[in-house]
Amino acid sequence: MKETIWGLLIPFAGTIAGAACVFCMKRALSTLAQRAMTGFAAGVMVAASVWSLLIPSMELSGHLAKWAFAPAAAGFLAGVAFLLLLDHVTPHLHLDTDRAEGPESHLNRTTKMVLAVTLHNIPEGMAVGVVYAGMLTGDAGITTGGALALSLGIAIQNFPEGAIISMPLRFNGMRKGRAFVCGALSGAVEPVFGAMALLAAELVAPAMPYLLSFAAGAMLYVVVEELIPEMSAGKHSDVGVVAFAVGFALMMALDVALG
Repeated sequence: MKETIWGLLIPFAGTIAGAACVFCMKRALSTLAQRAMTGFAAGVMVAASVWSLLIPSMELSGHLAKWAFAPAAAGFLAGVAFLLLLDHVTPHLHLDTDRAEGPESHLNRTTKMVLAVTLHNIPEGMAVGVVYAGMLTGDAGITTGGALALSLGIAIQNFPEGAIISMPLRFNGMRKGRAFVCGALSGAVEPVFGAMALLAAELVAPAMPYLLSFAAGAMLYVVVEELIPEMSAGKHSDVGVVAFAVGFALMMALDVALG
């Protein structure tokens, strides 16, 4: 049980460490650096969705033979629909834009920016929780090392995310301490949703294939709707694509090596 608790907290620790960059960095992140970080995060999330979530989901449904894809496909589409719904009902503001998304609200710019990253982190927390549930049940073929690989991969890509949210706030005039807290809080939903997913999966073990692919669908929605456009915005550059490849390869290596 101790491994599970640490597994849920490791990704949050990555966000906290990234947000702490406001205390040691004297310059704002360049556009190129933000693109690289965003591309890296996208690569990690895509690899995690495939190796840690979709493949185990289909392996669990192997008894369905040619229809083994069906639970994975259904859960995947449900995860996409879930994030699509959250995206439309939550007021939020992405970096480098003044146009808020979601319903109109009187929330300030900082709150909307934190909510944007929070939406991004929800599926990551769910993914970690479901994978650890699969490890505990022993039915999903997920090892302790495989679950740890996902936690570490999410934590690594959360580090630049924490910096991406806290650094602009700091250099827009916010105090270091408050900028750090805002950056760190954006990742607080991960252990919360991770614990919720863990409990749900343990209570409804037969739904494990659907829950695994649900988390994958939610994460890939974030990648396609948010991260890829951000890493490609503005003047053409290949840095986002290269960072994507590095993130993908790293997460793939972690999953295979530790799993």
